[in-house]
Amino acid sequence: QVHLAESGGRLVPVGASLTLYCAFSGYRFDNYAMGWFRQAPGKDREFVARISLGGGVDHYADSVKGRFTISRDNAKNMVYLEIKSLKPEDTAVYYCGARASGAAEYSAWGQGTQVTVSS
Repeated sequence: QVHLAESGGRLVPVGASLTLYCAFSGYRFDNYAMGWFRQAPGKDREFVARISLGGGVDHYADSVKGRFTISRDNAKNMVYLEIKSLKPEDTAVYYCGARASGAAEYSAWGQGTQVTVSS
């Protein structure tokens, strides 16, 4: 069973930078595409970024392009989300998800890490 554990979220001022971490365990990491999602208070969970099995392809939501960077280290079973120029609207619980190779849906989720941007 895949287990994901996010960390790195905290209270930060507007304009700050932050890196979120997601540790993967349970199966072979490079068999999974990985994604970051977020859920703001009172809103549905939304897609933020995803990265391919080998890390060569990434994709971002329009709202975060140019400010967020997803990366992975397959030797360490880690996924990262670097965030720059944080805005109040980035306040949310951030989740990482794992999608098995060939699967249409994400099958595993972490417990989330809270990012709060103070204005």
